[in-house]
Amino acid sequence: MIIKTGIIPKVAFSFMGIDIYWYAILITSAIAIGFLWAKLNNGKYNIKYDDVLDLSLVMIPIAIICARLYYVLFNLNYYLSNPIEILNFRNGGIAIYGALIGGILTIIIFCRKRKLNILNLMDYLSPIIPLGQAIGRWGNYINIEAYGSETNLPLKMEIIEDGITKYVHPTFLYESVGNFILFFLLLKISKNRKFSGQIVSLYLIGYSFIRFFVEGLRTDSLMLNNIRISQLLSIVVFIIVVILYIKKSFFNTNKIKE
Repeated sequence: MIIKTGIIPKVAFSFMGIDIYWYAILITSAIAIGFLWAKLNNGKYNIKYDDVLDLSLVMIPIAIICARLYYVLFNLNYYLSNPIEILNFRNGGIAIYGALIGGILTIIIFCRKRKLNILNLMDYLSPIIPLGQAIGRWGNYINIEAYGSETNLPLKMEIIEDGITKYVHPTFLYESVGNFILFFLLLKISKNRKFSGQIVSLYLIGYSFIRFFVEGLRTDSLMLNNIRISQLLSIVVFIIVVILYIKKSFFNTNKIKE
């Protein structure tokens, strides 16, 4: 199966002279679905929808800024030479791990101020995150970016570089499908979680596992010398969270405190 590219234009429409990209529409749609999810699950794990709304006012912009800063940090030479480009979000350049780091820090501070259980809130939000990621990855397909190395496998994506047709790994599809599967697994497990922090732990384990293998196929990885940053971070996150999960699963006798 060959996945054709360029079928859908990057720009969905223009409004008052400003181009609105499909990628932005997909991300906005994912956020809207997240709000709907929070509304439908109001009260779960003792988390209220109003708290999620208040959190989102701070967390969404911080997550976007951190996603950008993460990308800039690992392309520092370019942005030091072109500092004005740091603010040019429309030219691309964000990283999901930066968004996750910013989001987690925001949740921790928010919960401390509101006196909410941090792990309960993270468990509450975790199932919807991979669904949003799965939806957002299709923006990479439309933009013809974040694809993998050349392949001869039956499933491949056709791109044209410098007038030459190439067939590459559709890494956007691999990660999107992986995240959809992760979403349904978390959805099922969240109905009968065993301890506070179980759902967010499984999300981190699952996503770091998916990202490690997908990142190894991509051609646009953020690098530190010869190391793919996202792969390194995925390994670290996977190992640490697996150890904590095992410890919590087998050595914790406390009941969940909702």
